[in-house]
Amino acid sequence: MKAKTNGVELNYEVYGEQGSWVVLSHSLACHLHMWDAQIDMLKDRFRVLAYDTRGHGKSDAPSGGYTLDQLVQDARGLLSGLGIEKAHWVGLSMGGMIGMEYALRHPGEFRSLVLCDTTSRMPTEMAPAWAERIKIANEQGMAALVMPTLERWFTEPFRKSRKDVTDGVADMIVSTSVTGYVGCCHAIPKINCTDQLHKIECPVQIMVGEQDAGTPVVMSEAILGAIPGSELVVIPQASHLSNLEQPGKFNEALSRFLSVH
Repeated sequence: MKAKTNGVELNYEVYGEQGSWVVLSHSLACHLHMWDAQIDMLKDRFRVLAYDTRGHGKSDAPSGGYTLDQLVQDARGLLSGLGIEKAHWVGLSMGGMIGMEYALRHPGEFRSLVLCDTTSRMPTEMAPAWAERIKIANEQGMAALVMPTLERWFTEPFRKSRKDVTDGVADMIVSTSVTGYVGCCHAIPKINCTDQLHKIECPVQIMVGEQDAGTPVVMSEAILGAIPGSELVVIPQASHLSNLEQPGKFNEALSRFLSVH
């Protein structure tokens, strides 16, 4: 389904017919079907909204650099248009960044916040890596980014044993629009909200793959230390896309948290 919000058309899907709302916000270079294993687990107890972020999947991909504020307003407009007043937000990587910024800019609109494999501050020394990704995407296309991305996102044993999963993620990466990828690559490195996180009042769960190379455990520990009352779940034998590498452990932790909030 499509909805116009904040000057772009976003693609979204709704699953389930009862319970409170859970919004799923995906990683860079993925789309809403990154969450299929979680949707299957949630849809009998919750109403689930999964959407394609600006520049991804079947959503519009305008040219130019995006900002985190734009991505927040996109999501907020989508929720408002669907009449969703209060929701659980589950975001992984970029989706977690959008969730933190959303919660800070619009207090009281989330029932809870689940932050997966993400960071509240991107180290300045990472800036050249983001510039290089933009350069590769613009000059060589998304296919050139597949292997280095999969190496960051999954542990080596998983890449060797679960080609069915990694091939699906490779397809998501290749199908991401260059303009959309580049647009979001301008927004992500600017995340810097650690010092504001104490203002978040809703319950917060933080999840991270023990071997996450992209947003390592120390980044989740920084979020944990900044949000009073938050909890941290470290998922063993998982890297950056922990929801795909260890869906059983991920779903168990998510289900437990949502059931009490």
